[in-house]
Amino acid sequence: MNGAVLVALAAAIGNMLQGWDNATIAGAVLYIKKEFKLESAPTIEGLIVAMSLIGATCITTCSGGISDWLGRRPMLIISSVLYFLSGLVMVWSPNVYILLLARLLDGFGIGLAVTLVPVYISETAPPEIRGLLNTLPQFTGSIGMFLSYCMVFGMSLSELPSWRLMLGVLSIPSLAYFGLTVFYLPESPRWLVSKGRMNEAKAVLQRLRGREDVAGEMALLVEGLGVGGETSIEEYIIGPANDDIEDEDISADKDRIKLYGPEAGQSWVARPVTGHGSSIGLASRHGSVVSQSAQRLVDPLVTLFGSIHEKVPEQGSTLFPHFGSMFSVGGNQARHEEWDEEGGATMEGEDYAADGPGNESDDNLHSPLISRQATSMDKDIVPNAHGSLSSLRHGSLMQSTTGEPVGSMGIGGGWQLAWKWTEKETPDGKKEGEFKRIYLHQETVPESRRGSVVSLPGGDVPADTEYVQAAALVSHSALYSSELVKQHPVGPAMVHPAETAKGPSWTDIFEPGVKHALFVGIGIQILQQFSGINGVLYYTPQILEQAGVGVLLSNLGLSSSSASLLISGITTLLMLPSIAVAMRLMDIAGRRSLLLNTLPVLIISLVVLVVASVVKMGSVVHASISTVSVVLYFCFFVMGFGPIPNILCAEIFPTRVRGICIAICALTFWICDIIVTYSLPLLLKSVGLAGVFGMYAVVCVISWVFVFLKVPETKGMPLEVITEFFAVGAKQIAATKDN
Repeated sequence: MNGAVLVALAAAIGNMLQGWDNATIAGAVLYIKKEFKLESAPTIEGLIVAMSLIGATCITTCSGGISDWLGRRPMLIISSVLYFLSGLVMVWSPNVYILLLARLLDGFGIGLAVTLVPVYISETAPPEIRGLLNTLPQFTGSIGMFLSYCMVFGMSLSELPSWRLMLGVLSIPSLAYFGLTVFYLPESPRWLVSKGRMNEAKAVLQRLRGREDVAGEMALLVEGLGVGGETSIEEYIIGPANDDIEDEDISADKDRIKLYGPEAGQSWVARPVTGHGSSIGLASRHGSVVSQSAQRLVDPLVTLFGSIHEKVPEQGSTLFPHFGSMFSVGGNQARHEEWDEEGGATMEGEDYAADGPGNESDDNLHSPLISRQATSMDKDIVPNAHGSLSSLRHGSLMQSTTGEPVGSMGIGGGWQLAWKWTEKETPDGKKEGEFKRIYLHQETVPESRRGSVVSLPGGDVPADTEYVQAAALVSHSALYSSELVKQHPVGPAMVHPAETAKGPSWTDIFEPGVKHALFVGIGIQILQQFSGINGVLYYTPQILEQAGVGVLLSNLGLSSSSASLLISGITTLLMLPSIAVAMRLMDIAGRRSLLLNTLPVLIISLVVLVVASVVKMGSVVHASISTVSVVLYFCFFVMGFGPIPNILCAEIFPTRVRGICIAICALTFWICDIIVTYSLPLLLKSVGLAGVFGMYAVVCVISWVFVFLKVPETKGMPLEVITEFFAVGAKQIAATKDN
């Protein structure tokens, strides 16, 4: 995973530049006022600071759609160029109007970085460490602020501090960022797949994962191109196949899926526990989720996500631990097939010829440890079809009991991807078939299941057999085309992966799952901005001044400006250890758990500040209590409510509309940021400091309730599985309301 970590670090430099700029302008504006004589023009002074917010808000309105069109990497390159140009213009700035233009360019760069870096990291990171890597922007942003405060503090000690030099230094790290985005950062593999550029996507994944076999993840990215669709949740019991099962009439149990191991005699069978659920219903134990959630007012989606995390095994996540990982790389099995973005895919074995031009063999991509189980049906597939399952399975096969091959691959986070071919008879006696895509997830630690498998259809099983229970998300495959079926191909034909790639559409936003995700994303962004971080930042120098820090620094010979900058730098430094703790816990405790446990500390800190402002007490006691409250607020904010809203928004939207949806959430963020920033002085005059902190405390209480009721836990889950859960949960809620 070193490749993904280094790429995330390089991308997060864009957020470091944002933090650098925020801190620099806070110090430089003290000297800008003097040169341009703005003491009597507070509007211009405020505009110089706020112009970057205005630029970020403006660029965000179109950044999502453009990134879905051009790609994530070009937008990060443009961001670095804007940072660089703004630094040069700020160094030159002969008057306040040129300075405002430079600040606007700087805001454009900030808007692109803040919006797209979390998306880029989410799309390149493995599920197991995605939370950790997506906390890097918060960490690097704070580092940028601290380094900038140190630089500005050092310059403030000189006789004639130059604000132009303070602001212009931004060009140096932005030039390094430009070099990294151009020469080191790859394009997002999910974006490449969405454009049908399969060869490039595979090469990027191989680099990010540090291995040749990325078949499972490639298949996952293709399946993730769909938006909406009918999805059901089912449960399977998976165990070794025995002689009785092998000899059964396969037509008696068509729902069974047979999985083959790398050696003769190693095979497993997966069977539904209670059969199929409804098209959007929850099977088996999920059946009462909606009624239970309605009583507790908890979103059924939250309960559904929680049920998956509660069932995660403690000892690994492979379905078959006694046989080794089915999804590890097999060193002796070479494949000779390739997805070709120009069209056509070569087929496995000697029986198939390539349809499209430019196909190449790929001797380096080894198959997972599931052996090829050829069937007569394979050889009957017409060669001029748009491709068959062979073009997707990458040598990783399962076998259904009806004879059709089914591919299965690990996709990270304990999830595995499989397909099955199902047939049903129409009223006129004809048979219709379709592909079903299955996401499997182990729910219990493998153990002897003597009493728990008696409900399996198909007869008795040996008492000493090992069985595994797995949850399954079953839906239409993105590679299955109803138009293709009308051509009456022999067997389960599938379209070429490139043909599934479609551009973003505004109509996709109105899919129930996407609308539900937008509600969560927009809601948490609004609540984050109104939770008080800007107010506490604004008031921190005053609190520390009351604590006697300012007097102490003045006694050391520092000017009031230098003392203010040093205090801000110390405050920023306190954030770094807390963010480091959050990075460690993000993929262990999870996003939801961190929010639920850190928000109460924010509430208590704000309430204490209100009490300290209202109740009369000694100056030393007041200063001490206020200082401790502010430090606790900062530390726990950056552990939870600081990074998690952006992390969640980068995870919960489908690939096809992720850019558009993340832009909507980011636009909400910037608009609320402007409102809070400009309303704070007015609120301080109207309701006072105690009233402002009281309002922030109420918002934090509302935030905790919102998180508890509406925000699901997404740790360790592939992005495509997360969006599938949103789709099935939203449709279940809609069906319940209709009933």
